[in-house]
Amino acid sequence: MLTQVIVNQKTNNLSQLYDEDFNLWIETTVNLLKNRDLDQLDYDNLIEEIESMGRSDKRSIRRDLEVVLMHLLKWKYQPKKRSNSWKSSIREYRSRIYHILEDSPILKRYLNEIITKCYQNARKQATFETGLFIDTFPVDCIFTQEEILELDYLPD
Repeated sequence: MLTQVIVNQKTNNLSQLYDEDFNLWIETTVNLLKNRDLDQLDYDNLIEEIESMGRSDKRSIRRDLEVVLMHLLKWKYQPKKRSNSWKSSIREYRSRIYHILEDSPILKRYLNEIITKCYQNARKQATFETGLFIDTFPVDCIFTQEEILELDYLPD
């Protein structure tokens, strides 16, 4: 019984540490995990942080994909305004997606799920940035997943 009270106090202290000094909480949690001292973990906050990591990667993929698609649309439908800046931006955001997928290949499935929605958002953003009518850009995504992710692909 006394042991459980001590464990609860340590867990409560760790939970308080989470609110007061997040990086110290991480360091302490990592040490507890390395030492297999599982009874002292702040499970609620640890679970929240692990779930948040997955959401963060998904948000990044979604943002990066929208930027790639928007620039591909601008590249295709404004050929006279093509610039190295657009090319560089496409490459950078593709690279970001590539690195996330390299670390978490399962997110390639997620990428398939969001392409349509991201394309619609990219169409709207491209309309805003170019001043072209939204009807200029096809309703359905005109790029394959391979083209979207290929570092050197640029539409004609």
